[in-house]
Amino acid sequence: MLRFATSSTPKFFATNPLRTILPFASRFSVRSMANSAPFNKIQIQRDDNTTFDAYVIGKQDAPGIVVLQEWWGVDFEIKNHAALISQLSLGFKALIPDLYRGKVGLDVAEAQHLFDGLDWPGAVKDIHASVDWLKANGSKKVGVTGFCMGGALAIASSVLVPHVDAVVAFYGVPSSELADPAKAKAPVQAHFGELDNFVGFSDVTAAKALEEKLKASGVPNEVHIYPGNTHAFMNRSPEGITRRKNMGLPDEDEASVQLAWSRFQSWMTQYLSS
Repeated sequence: MLRFATSSTPKFFATNPLRTILPFASRFSVRSMANSAPFNKIQIQRDDNTTFDAYVIGKQDAPGIVVLQEWWGVDFEIKNHAALISQLSLGFKALIPDLYRGKVGLDVAEAQHLFDGLDWPGAVKDIHASVDWLKANGSKKVGVTGFCMGGALAIASSVLVPHVDAVVAFYGVPSSELADPAKAKAPVQAHFGELDNFVGFSDVTAAKALEEKLKASGVPNEVHIYPGNTHAFMNRSPEGITRRKNMGLPDEDEASVQLAWSRFQSWMTQYLSS
């Protein structure tokens, strides 16, 4: 069901459209979270014997959540998200697969280059292996979430990755060549900004088309639209806010961020609780 949030409060996909909740005490706490959080770096092997690094945080036997990066790579922002997820009330174990194999985009041009070079089917294989690793290492149920590029991959995982128990995607829809959301097999919740202008990828039209596809799939689904918000509105660190402003995106909407995390927590708790 398509829902608009009730809170009041550079064109980087131009050439390729595929292109009790933890409170935020302060911007400093958000900035320092990734640096101080105890991430464990591991290696995961896919069925084709390809290996990749991943970063894990959270209780050993907690429900697992694969956390998928934005087009920047595994940077401070995605680690902030994973650290926060691990501290939500149920206590999740978050795992970030390094889809770029150690590379991080420090500016828009670098991020665009990395994004354009991504092997999307290979990334789905990384997600598959990450889900399997969590289930083999203490997590009885596993969800997938992602932001921007990772949001599109999270929805693709609901179609292409067996044994995914729930998905929450933020502002990203996969291409029809990668995955058809009408064939989703896991419950999907999705979040979009009303003013997001990345046409065909995360704008309102794309969100409404996703909703129709998910209805056709028959899986439980929710699609939420946040008035007044644009792309990447969940990024809350001072560095992330500066980066958004440098890209011409407006400042944050704290009420929408808190509402989205609350919905995330409710969804994952509902479908990942044993």
